[in-house]
Parts: sequence; structure tokens; C-alpha cells
Amino acid sequence: MTLSDFESADSPRHCTCSQLRRAARRISRYYDLCLADAGLRSTQYVLLGFLGSEGPMTMAQLANTMTMDRATVGHNLRPLERDGLVEIKVSAADRRVRQVTLTDRGHEVLLAAYPAWRRAQDGFESAFGAREAADLRVLMTRVIEAPLPSIA
Repeated sequence: MTLSDFESADSPRHCTCSQLRRAARRISRYYDLCLADAGLRSTQYVLLGFLGSEGPMTMAQLANTMTMDRATVGHNLRPLERDGLVEIKVSAADRRVRQVTLTDRGHEVLLAAYPAWRRAQDGFESAFGAREAADLRVLMTRVIEAPLPSIA
């Protein structure tokens, strides 16, 4: 392999992972800016949103829903717990399991942040196209759910 290979089809611009991460960072920054006045980052809004729409979950369930590892979910939940937006309790059935619940205050903050999230969503759809944005969400769901080959 030579340096010229990286200037052609093997360029990082042709790497699926690179392009997905670049796009995710750009959109995340946009949503973060829109949500800033609400005092939330986009990841925090989504965590609260899943807890609000799907109800209490274990840390493992929340990690699976968010497609994150448990440590990253825990890191993102700490400020939400500190601010009284979520409550994390040890499960009565299994002390190793942590149950995460949206508090009344968390519900209020989620509802108050909704217009900012809506502004971000509408802004992206306006710039990208509503149909294209809908198609992109379907495609991203397929990416999330696609069985990838095993690494053995």
C-alpha cells in the first residue's frame, strides 16, 4: 500500500465509520447548541426522552436502548442524577442491577426542553429535507439493527 492509495478509494472520506462519526458529531453539535438554553446536551435530552416515553429501565436496558456501554450511560446519567432529573436505585430483586427512573423534575425539564429539541429537529429537516431526514432515520435504524459479521 502506498500513500496514493489513501488519496483514492481507501481515503478516510470513503470509510463508512469515519463518515458516520463525522456526521454524528456535526448533528450533535447542532442539537447541543439548540438545547443549550434548556440546560441539556443532546445525549441528556435523549436519555430523558427514552425514560419519559418507555418508563423506568435498568442501566443495562438503557445502555442497550442508547447503543452505548454501561459506563458511558453511567457517565451521562451522573449530572442528571445530581440535578434531580433521574433517580438511580439498587434493584430489590438483584443488588447488582440499577434501576433508572425519570423524576417529576426530570419530566418537567424534558417538557421544557421540547421546544428547543423541536427547533433542532425542524432546523435539520429544513436544511436537509424532511423526506431525506425521514429516510435517513430509517437507514440509521437499519444500521443500528444490522447483524454485522463476527470478528473471530
